[in-house]
Amino acid sequence: MSTLVQISIKPKQQEDLPYILELGLTKAKLYKKDIKDWRIRKRSIDARRAPVKLNLQLEFWLVGEEIKHIPPFVPQAVEESKTIAIIGAGPAGLYAALRAIEVGLKPIIYERGKDVRERRRDLARINKEHLVDSDSNYCFGEGGAGTYSDGKLYTRSKKRGNVLKAIEWFVHFGADKEILIDAHPHIGTNKLPKIITSMREAIIDAGGEVHFNAKLTNLKLENKRISSIEINNAQWHSYDTVILATGHSARDIFYLLHNHKIKIEAKPFAIGVRVEHQQELIDTIQYHGDSDNPYLPPASYGLVEQVDGLGVYSFCMCPGGIIAPCATEQEEVVTNGWSPSKRNNPYANSGIVVSVAPEDLPNYVEGDPFVCLNFQKKVERDCWEAAGKTQAVPAQRLIDFVEGRISVNFPKTSYQPGIVSVDLNNVLPPLISKRLKKAFKAFGRKMKGYYSNEAVLHAPESRTSSPVSIPRNPETLEHVEISGLYPCGEGAGYAGGIISAAIDGINCVDAVAKKKGY
Repeated sequence: MSTLVQISIKPKQQEDLPYILELGLTKAKLYKKDIKDWRIRKRSIDARRAPVKLNLQLEFWLVGEEIKHIPPFVPQAVEESKTIAIIGAGPAGLYAALRAIEVGLKPIIYERGKDVRERRRDLARINKEHLVDSDSNYCFGEGGAGTYSDGKLYTRSKKRGNVLKAIEWFVHFGADKEILIDAHPHIGTNKLPKIITSMREAIIDAGGEVHFNAKLTNLKLENKRISSIEINNAQWHSYDTVILATGHSARDIFYLLHNHKIKIEAKPFAIGVRVEHQQELIDTIQYHGDSDNPYLPPASYGLVEQVDGLGVYSFCMCPGGIIAPCATEQEEVVTNGWSPSKRNNPYANSGIVVSVAPEDLPNYVEGDPFVCLNFQKKVERDCWEAAGKTQAVPAQRLIDFVEGRISVNFPKTSYQPGIVSVDLNNVLPPLISKRLKKAFKAFGRKMKGYYSNEAVLHAPESRTSSPVSIPRNPETLEHVEISGLYPCGEGAGYAGGIISAAIDGINCVDAVAKKKGY
């Protein structure tokens, strides 16, 4: 049993390992001769008050204690093993495949989009030519939405599964070891493609398969059991096990299931705007004026407020980041944010969204699985029309929005396709806009300087999570009505980010292995 202690240091002391060791030994009432080894286990920034500190958790192994080094990933050769189909190569699908080759199953991934290298060309077309490929974009393609949405690796829920295992796999496939100790680990969009490629190569080397430009277009059931799937409206493949990890934006999958009378349900989700400030301002606010401290990373923030019975909160905050166009169809606009590994862009952006349940919506019909999806689609299309029917988005300065004025000009924005001055009060549903206005005032009181007309709102931020859930048995993780069908990850309503989706992929394969006796 190792010994854990907590210490606090100044940011400039974080590289002084002898000092950290001495401080930790003193706190633990130990001497150097007492310990066999030690490490920094967790690191977090404490910016609640000046001066800013770093909180460290240190782990000591005493002389005589065994230090176990368990390999994070142990594949098996699975070329001749039983097969399972995995639909989608996002975090849930990739981790499901990796876990499959650990337990001895052969995963066959079908991904509607392209590999990470080819996918970049389609992202460039969205930014430069305003052309959206409905199967290859910021949401669809190898790595899923996670590849090009920052690479944040934390989850609020520890009950989902083994968070450390999921993060260790990222390190195994090329991520920096620092993510193992940071309280809010982050990889960076610039580094994720290489890591995702390494994961794919490991799956193939073990005997699994990964197929790109391979879209699920139909399925067959026999006596309430999955029996086969159709790919690209052409090829049928027999499977008795299908992990459905298609992501939160695969609307065609929801319609496919519904047409087969496979139960789906409307679920709560969130919708709002993406706000962009200068990173220097956020640093000044969060670090109490110490924004030039070279030992501190670009600052983030988290905000939440209850407004008229609904929660309004920050989502996917990206320090030193960029706002990206994340539509999956031509006649809609969607925003999201991401950061490179160094988080060294001059802007800070975050979704500010209103949490809504199906019954909160003006188009609510009891039992309609698409009530939230239809609301989401209407907001995205209304914004597309308001901004001129391109991938430019409607935008407004923050105080102008709250006070109902059209902005006459804008500071520079990171959103490459461009912005169009619009009064968002006339575009966003009143359910959303009225609560956002009250929330921004409240956020300004919590973060002095945040409520600024130098901040620009980009609309909409609408893909926070799936507006539809695919119900499953909590014990077997199979669909509540269909044997062999495993709804998985964000698209099914069981995850809310890279790590929780990855863990859900692992959990689904563990459920398959248990059923098959592996």
